Amino acid sequence: MFPPTPEHAAVDVTGAAELIAALHGPAPAAAVTTVLAAPHRHLPPVLHALAAALFAGGHREEGATWYHVAQLRTRFDVARCADPTVGGAVAILRQRYGEPINRWTFADAARLRRIVERAVAWDRAHPHAYDHRWINLHGMGAFGTQPDRPLSRPEAEWPAIAEQVRADYLTGLEQAVARVQERPGP
Repeated sequence: MFPPTPEHAAVDVTGAAELIAALHGPAPAAAVTTVLAAPHRHLPPVLHALAAALFAGGHREEGATWYHVAQLRTRFDVARCADPTVGGAVAILRQRYGEPINRWTFADAARLRRIVERAVAWDRAHPHAYDHRWINLHGMGAFGTQPDRPLSRPEAEWPAIAEQVRADYLTGLEQAVARVQERPGP
């Protein structure tokens, strides 16, 4: 086993792990309040757990919106990461949190469009004020196999990357809406 690089070792996700545990716990209300007070400061996995807690608590539309914000931000973090092996994090988070939310959201094309457009607008309007390097812990680079590589693509590229991720997400929305509308009615 390779030791982590110093850059990887400096990525602290302890607070995020504690919030995720609280959001998964039997009484998530305090954690929900904490995250909602400054959601732009929380890692995407925390926003996924927030989405699940809200959705399970009966706040389906709000939970679904946060789920899509979390998916967008995860995809952005993957895209700006220099380690090409981190992409699986999107699927893992979707697998862990997406099924009940997506089943409900995709049942109604208008609802799907409203939620995704709201998520994209929120993401565009709010900074990504968290340590984006969390994603680097999910790739092979975390094992020190490429110690001289940067963790992220150049920061000057991030605004264009973010807009491309949003555009791709909205393209995916249009494709999903078309599939929903093609389904035969009940």
